[in-house]
Amino acid sequence: MIRGLIAVAWYGIRTYLASSALVIVVLKFVPQLLPYADVHHHGFAGLSTLGWAGFMLLWVLQALVFWNDMETIKKFIDFAGPAVYVVMFILAGYMVYRAGWRNIGINLGGVKHGMEVVPVMITATSFVVSYFSGPMLNFGDFSRYSKSFRSVRRGNFWGLPVNFLAFSLVTVITTVATLPVFGQLITDPVETVGRIDYPTAVILGALTFTIATIGINIVANFVSPAFDVSNVAPRLISWRAGGMLAAVASIFITPWNLFNNPAVIDYTLDVLGSFIGPLYGILIVDYYLVKRQNIVLDDLYTVAPTGSYWYRNGVNYRAVAALLPVAVIAVLCVMIPALDGFGNFSWFIGAGFAALFSIASSRAGHAKHAEPATHVTHAGTARKLESICASNSSTRTRRNA
Repeated sequence: MIRGLIAVAWYGIRTYLASSALVIVVLKFVPQLLPYADVHHHGFAGLSTLGWAGFMLLWVLQALVFWNDMETIKKFIDFAGPAVYVVMFILAGYMVYRAGWRNIGINLGGVKHGMEVVPVMITATSFVVSYFSGPMLNFGDFSRYSKSFRSVRRGNFWGLPVNFLAFSLVTVITTVATLPVFGQLITDPVETVGRIDYPTAVILGALTFTIATIGINIVANFVSPAFDVSNVAPRLISWRAGGMLAAVASIFITPWNLFNNPAVIDYTLDVLGSFIGPLYGILIVDYYLVKRQNIVLDDLYTVAPTGSYWYRNGVNYRAVAALLPVAVIAVLCVMIPALDGFGNFSWFIGAGFAALFSIASSRAGHAKHAEPATHVTHAGTARKLESICASNSSTRTRRNA
């Protein structure tokens, strides 16, 4: 649920960003609507009338995609992912052409040398870890649909280091080129597209960004809370119902107010790390040190009290006992000004302390644990799960046929 609640906030923020791209297109071709984009004269809860229209339109479109099934979401992502790359490369090429390669400088701020670079890089790394640790927690929501472990590893390689590096490079080049072209630094690619003089390019660029944002939003922040909310009461809340409850909640947090306050975004990332970090510490200790990478596959699919993964009321109270005090410590590092230096590293603080708490808790209750009857090692688990995935894929193919 921690991951689900965080995803609800980011779902709302990304929906707002996608709607902003749509509003730019509308105002570009229908400037008569400009007064309705003024939040002071035509607005409610911090968002203009036109902004509300765009936000709710995108909200409904995402719900329609989600309401079908995972196969529909997969097909949508297969289109949205390459589409945004095409637009970003074209935009970067156009901006470089307008600016001239010699007029583009990467050093936009004060240049640091030697050991001065280290603290900056460490802090940046901490921010990236805090941001991506959330989506990583619901990685299983998608890897379960893969045909094999090989396809999972291949997807991770192209989707994480290669994709992250390539997209970052294109984004930086596009951003720095706005300075010589427009006379000011523009960090938002949607705003950059809006300033292009060619109407067709504006429409295609803004719509592509909108579609891509919808795709990323559904994957990263819609599917996760759908499963999380549904798992609270699976007999009462379906996967679709869980997703719609999360989507409705994203409206009431007024995400535009969160996004328009940079300080709130910083606190959000740090607090996110404060709660997600301890979860990683507990999971790593449990899998590598407590379970020794041994999984009792049959017990994963049983709710019998004799199962290796059965917990009273469905809650692992030892894990909760390790999570809560550590999360409080990490949040205090974020909230207390005197501990401000530790706030940027709340994820690592939470993960480290939670790992220690989890080790102590597991050792205290080690004598009470019975040895599982049938263990499967990591390699054996991979082979057996791969055969299960292949069997499920074959079954789905026969059903579709």
